[in-house]
Order: sequence, then structure tokens, then C-alpha cells
Amino acid sequence: MSSIEKVHCLIIGSGPAGYTAAIYAARADMKPVMYQGLQPGGQLTTTNEVENFPGYPNGISGPEMMVELEAQAKRFDTDIRFGFIEKVDFSGSIHKCWADDGKEIHAETVIISTGASAKYLGLESEQKYLKLGGGVSACAVCDGFFYRNQEVVIVGAGDSACEEAHYLSKLCTKVTMLVRKNFRASKIMADRVKKTENIEILYNTETLEVLGDGQLVNGVRVINNKTNEEHEISATGFFVAIGHEPNTAIFKDYIELDETGYIKYAQPGTSKTNVQGVFVAGDAADKTYRQAITAAGTGCIAALDAERYLAAKE
Repeated sequence: MSSIEKVHCLIIGSGPAGYTAAIYAARADMKPVMYQGLQPGGQLTTTNEVENFPGYPNGISGPEMMVELEAQAKRFDTDIRFGFIEKVDFSGSIHKCWADDGKEIHAETVIISTGASAKYLGLESEQKYLKLGGGVSACAVCDGFFYRNQEVVIVGAGDSACEEAHYLSKLCTKVTMLVRKNFRASKIMADRVKKTENIEILYNTETLEVLGDGQLVNGVRVINNKTNEEHEISATGFFVAIGHEPNTAIFKDYIELDETGYIKYAQPGTSKTNVQGVFVAGDAADKTYRQAITAAGTGCIAALDAERYLAAKE
């Protein structure tokens, strides 16, 4: 039988939320232990340039920023571990967690910062240019600025897709919106994009291939799923807005989730979940903003809430 490790604060997941929580928890002498997760650094490690995070006047790449946040957390002696938590038991006052290496951890407090993963179409060409940072994105607010005065394509039919298309229309000369069947968005959001002059909506249209020169996107090949007619669209950016999936499955037996899997706050204005001593930060609970700066802010809140919880127990 493996030995049990007891910790004051366990942080599950990294990224801006997890690292910020670690910085605050470590400075409060909570001796946090962090498991970075399957994608150390979170979604920002797939972002080529970050220009909207305060303190970086010249911008910074997502991976570089995560390296700096990790270093800052380590400076205050956060125990950062490569690996992930694969099972939890939050049925008692001590929160039991099991890592992928079999280690059993008993934590007085847990901060969940597992984030959410963007959904993609799964095309080989899409993934190629996503990894290259050459024109594929799942966040218009994050990356739209790089496509000022250019033509872009966005895929999606829900409220988020409409909101992102409208946002891009203020920056780009033309936005082509690909809708597989019909809009699933609310009428007010659908009407907004329909009335925007530089947004062209192509119904019954699916993506066959993201085109490029091997480094950068320069077009999209699409098909009308009713007529089977194919054609190419010139574009320098390809945005995917078909939703996100929160990484919360291992918590579902204990933590209250909404209908789409996001963790519910037990008390508005805090990071508290329905389980005493378990807190949430970042995109695992945020389906509205999903920005690095808002994730970092909630990481701070979660650490402060965890500190107060421990202080109240003394």
C-alpha cells in the first residue's frame, strides 16, 4: 500500500489561474502542491502572441508567459509536479486525491484550475496551422487584433460564434461565417450579425480544408452540404467557435456542475464550490470571459478563500 501524503493546499491544473493561486498560497505559507495537468501551462501554451495581459508592453508568447508564471510560483517554494490528478474523493472533510503515478494525497484545501479545452473540427490542416501559430484560433478576443484590415473565416452557429464574428467585424475588412445548417444562436445575436455589412453568412456550409503556404493560412476550402458544390474562400485567419469543454469530469460525483459541465459557484463573488474546502479558479467555472487576466484574478481569489478557510479551522 502506498504512503499517504498530507498537504495544506493542493492545486489541480496550471495556467494563469493555477499559477496565480500558487503564488498567493505560497506567500501565505500554505505550502501548495501543484499538479500541472495534461497540458502544463494550459491553453495559453497554444497561443503565439499575448498582447493584452498587463505588464508586457511589447507582448509575449503564451509559452514564455507560462514559463515566467511557473518560475514566479517556484520562487515562493510551490511544489510543482509534472503529472495529473486522475481521481478524487471529496465525501469527507479531508479531500482525497490520486495522481497518475499512484500517489494518494490528502488535502485540507483543493483549488481546481483544470480549465476548459476548445473544441476544434479535427481536420489535419486545421491542427497543422494551429500548432504552427499560423492563422487558426479558437479565441477572437485573444487573437483578432492580429488580423486587422484582413479577411477571416469563422465557423459556428451559436451565441458565442455570433459574438466573436461581430467582434471580428470591427477589426477585419470581411468576416465570412460558416454555418453548417442554421443558426442555433438567440434571435437577437443572429440578427446582429445578419445586419453587419462586412459579415457574409454561408448557410449549409462545412469546412473541408484550411489552406496555406505551409506556414500561414491563406484560404479555406468549403462545401455546400446540400448541393455538394465546393469553393475556396480567401482568408488569412480561421476562427473556430463551436464551443469549449470544461475539464471537470473527475469532479462530477462531488462538485455541482451546470448542464454543460462548468463548475458552479456555491456563493457568488467567491471561489467556493458546494464542497467545503474546495475552490475553483479559471475556465473550469468561467464560460463567459475565458481570458488569461480573468483566470489569474480568480486564482488570487481562490487562494485567499482557501487561506481564510484554513484560518477559520485553527
